[in-house]
Amino acid sequence: MKKWFSLLLSSILFIGLLSACGTSEESSEKQSGGEEKKVLKMGTSADYAPFEYIDTAKGDEIIGFDIDLAKMITEELGYEFEIVDMDFTGLIPALQSGKVDFVLAGMTATKERKKNVDFSDVYYVTKNIIVTKKGSGIKAVKDLKGKTVGVQTGTIQEGLAKKLAKTVDMKIESRNRIPELIQEINAGRFDAAIIEDKVAKGYIKNSNSKLEGSEIPTNEEEFGTAIAFPKGSKLTGEFNKVLKEKLKNGEVDKLIKKWFEQQ
Repeated sequence: MKKWFSLLLSSILFIGLLSACGTSEESSEKQSGGEEKKVLKMGTSADYAPFEYIDTAKGDEIIGFDIDLAKMITEELGYEFEIVDMDFTGLIPALQSGKVDFVLAGMTATKERKKNVDFSDVYYVTKNIIVTKKGSGIKAVKDLKGKTVGVQTGTIQEGLAKKLAKTVDMKIESRNRIPELIQEINAGRFDAAIIEDKVAKGYIKNSNSKLEGSEIPTNEEEFGTAIAFPKGSKLTGEFNKVLKEKLKNGEVDKLIKKWFEQQ
């Protein structure tokens, strides 16, 4: 009888222990699941102030308009994100290979790019500037005749330069990053560079009056900046829904004023 009672008691204790363990594990999983946020990888090219750049005087953190926009949208959707910095030319391949989940890099939603990736609605319309040394005499596209003009590889500005070169005889040189274009101008190897206007104004402002710029008249419909995603990504719709709300309620305009009006 004692033996039977002892076995019964042991069985009850064992079952209770199993139940307790199961409850603990389930609770832990639920708690962990409740707190855990999916981390998205954002591809960018951090040489494009004020869109994305590193202010070396303040540290090594990547900051800028696109970074704040990414924070705004991902927080609304319950995601966290980490930045993957690379050359601009590697951004679309990184999306296609799954190395990043989305790209925010001042990227223009061209017809050619739309063949390979999906885009959100346009959040900013880009204009372009011819950047030169002060006193160069270059004030318009026609003045680029016979000149060497720098552009960033893989950008809409590279495409624009090639288009302009069909009517104006000029030599086009490409570099991976914007600072390289500025270095080439300062060294006298480039006569000019074609750069997005807000980015260009930042470099002109910080050049100690050594650089100047002239705006290029362009069709604004060709220069709409948007967020890029892999083809068929569910994130496109999620991000677009929040982006539309933020554009409508003026929050994107606040970011534009914060980052662009200081240029």
